[in-house]
Amino acid sequence: MDNLMNILSNLDWSPLFISLKTGVVATGISFFIGIFAAGRVVRTGTRGKAIADGCLTLPMVLPPTVAGFFLLLLFSLKRPLGSFLYSNLGIKIVQTWAGCIIAATVIAFPLMYRNARAAFEQLDPNLIYAARTLGMPEFKIYWRIIIPNSGPGILAGIILTFARALGEYGATSMLAGNIPHKTSTISQRIAMVIQDGDYATAGVWVVIILLIAFGIIVSMNLVAGRNMKNVQRW
Repeated sequence: MDNLMNILSNLDWSPLFISLKTGVVATGISFFIGIFAAGRVVRTGTRGKAIADGCLTLPMVLPPTVAGFFLLLLFSLKRPLGSFLYSNLGIKIVQTWAGCIIAATVIAFPLMYRNARAAFEQLDPNLIYAARTLGMPEFKIYWRIIIPNSGPGILAGIILTFARALGEYGATSMLAGNIPHKTSTISQRIAMVIQDGDYATAGVWVVIILLIAFGIIVSMNLVAGRNMKNVQRW
């Protein structure tokens, strides 16, 4: 017990704050891009839908290190885009917190997109037709009809996206590195202390991430429970 209290008193909490900030920002970006992409794909023809869906879902099936490799090639200062951002706008992506956000967003985005798309596809189209008949603009239809009626699915996507962004390791390590107090997330911290043989500190971080994961699962169940209120039990 004394050993645990000693570890907690000396624990550097910056990885938790960095992970939470990264998860929140990545989730916010994924939300807006995800629902926009899902809406466009749902309205796309069959052939175009398959191609678009494959491209948007690809980061979910690729190993994170592969995605991180492509991001590193894209944003490296030796590459055109990375050099342009740094030379003209003073924006550096590699080994910065911005790199954490981009890596987490790319890896977690498909979860937001897939959940939003599934929610949109289950929406009753008569609601949209009725709104158009009443003369409601498309913008208002989207935010007042489609989004609220797809709420449970979108909320599930938000929760899963946050969870994935919070625990991202492979792509983040390759693009942002593991710089203490700057880009070191919980997952990276666990890997580092295990390499150093400090299993007690690693265990504390594992418990912290388990508690967060359990809270996410409970939130998911609560969202699903609201959707299943009217479903008859066996």
